Amino acid sequence: MSLLDYFKSKKKPSTAVMAKERLQIIVAHQRGQRDTPDYFPQMKQEIIAVIRKYVPISDDQVSVQLDQNDANLSVLELNVTLPDR
Repeated sequence: MSLLDYFKSKKKPSTAVMAKERLQIIVAHQRGQRDTPDYFPQMKQEIIAVIRKYVPISDDQVSVQLDQNDANLSVLELNVTLPDR
């Protein structure tokens, strides 16, 4: 078996499989946003804008999530991947 045979034997995932995986991610993301308030998308964009005043980041480096623990408690979780300096 040559080195070239090793690389030829690996199959790329089909486009249908890739599309299915992407759709599953989108559906999971939409389920998470179902119970969020109407102002949440605008609040997320404003938080990103404030962070950008100090650090150059893209939208995919910021994750904002709102969790309802019970009727009286909501938790806003913010994860930011900061670039290395």
